[in-house]
Amino acid sequence: MDRASAPTEPRDWLADLTASGREQDRALRDLHGLMIRAARHQVWRMRPMLVGAGHDTCEELANQAADDALASLLAKVHTFRGRSRFTTWAYKFAILQAATEVRRHAWRNREVRLDDAGVWPDGRPGPEQLAEAVDLATAVARAMVVALTGYQRRIAVALLVDGVPVDVLADRLGTTRGALYKTLHEVRTRLRRHLAGTGHLPGATEAGTR
Repeated sequence: MDRASAPTEPRDWLADLTASGREQDRALRDLHGLMIRAARHQVWRMRPMLVGAGHDTCEELANQAADDALASLLAKVHTFRGRSRFTTWAYKFAILQAATEVRRHAWRNREVRLDDAGVWPDGRPGPEQLAEAVDLATAVARAMVVALTGYQRRIAVALLVDGVPVDVLADRLGTTRGALYKTLHEVRTRLRRHLAGTGHLPGATEAGTR
């Protein structure tokens, strides 16, 4: 779909944003206002994560998210292809950034454990009907030790066990979301391969074992 067939808007945002002088200033101000509204909506939607945070904190997070989202959008404005309304496209930047700000704030005083503690299950097998579940849990724990590198294991525990948001972990480690997702993909591949080899999962396909 090209711009000609995209939903029409009463304003040519691209023209206004790439203009100069007052026209550009007005467009930037209006777009920032749109970003704030979208970010505020997302922050308050995720408000239960912000234990103890008051109105001022939520507003601060929304404004920070709007600022960062606007900067990100302007850096990528040349990639807009008109497949949707420009305002819809812009809203996505604000919503995603607001969600990131909320998660960062929620985790700002929480420790992110990057050790191997908790990898081995420390509980004893329960009733007989839970034997298979206990066996699989033990096999997974053993696979994490045998099949993964120390770094992969720490990432797996942080993301899959402790539930650390990927953007928070990326900040703590000084890396990127993409790098962590790549590591997580390799973790899952190695675990599936190991568990298939021990008979705890169906045999992996040739492509999945490479």
